[in-house]
Amino acid sequence: MARPVVGIISNSHLINEEYLVQGAGAMNVNALSNVSDVAPLIIPSDPDVHRVEELMTHCDGFFFPGGRPNVHPEEYGEEETEAHGTFERNRDRITLPLIRACVARGQPVMGVCLGFQEMNVAMGGTLYPEIRDLPGRDNHRMPPDGTLEEKFELRHEVTLTEGGPFHRLFGSDKVMTNTLHGQGIKQPGPRIVIDGHAPDGTPEAIYVKDAPGFTLSVQWHPEWNAEADPVSRPLFEGFGEACRNWAARGLRKTG
Repeated sequence: MARPVVGIISNSHLINEEYLVQGAGAMNVNALSNVSDVAPLIIPSDPDVHRVEELMTHCDGFFFPGGRPNVHPEEYGEEETEAHGTFERNRDRITLPLIRACVARGQPVMGVCLGFQEMNVAMGGTLYPEIRDLPGRDNHRMPPDGTLEEKFELRHEVTLTEGGPFHRLFGSDKVMTNTLHGQGIKQPGPRIVIDGHAPDGTPEAIYVKDAPGFTLSVQWHPEWNAEADPVSRPLFEGFGEACRNWAARGLRKTG
């Protein structure tokens, strides 16, 4: 039996500072294939090569991974500053309308780090350009030095809403996660429910209220050690189950 197809939104980068490629991290691909048990398909972040409606008829769900660029503040009504960092406007032009369309239709979506922030912006929310500059907040950025294992190690606790979807999924209202982000939610979108916080109050887990499909998204990187981690595994398994349920309804084929 064919597995559900999940589109992974790609990031653009240059090889040898001149050759543009669209790619997705192997950790994301492997977590989706091995834990969610879906067929990953990398989607170019270029609105000139495909339309949102086309993507939704070819994929059963969509995964919005992390990346170096940030959502352009223009997308949430603010002026660009140096603190906002770098941008990838083509990704904005694909992810934001795709998230809104999938949420409305009930097609499964999952956001991680940048994808978590895109989920909030797509649903009308805003972002802080730099969490570590806020009073009382910790530095959530990836450590600049060390091995990959040290950069992705579990660094803080996330407290989840008692009885909420993340609590039910993980079987606990407190979990340990890694942290590798600079930006974070400032104002949640009108339908965004913040379901988990870091000790300093930074939002870490969200979903869309009254959405007909899977919308769970996290600020940390669950793709790291996804097969063995007790938090990552049920999250990817839950997303995979949602995609299989969508595929079983046959809606992708009919558009």
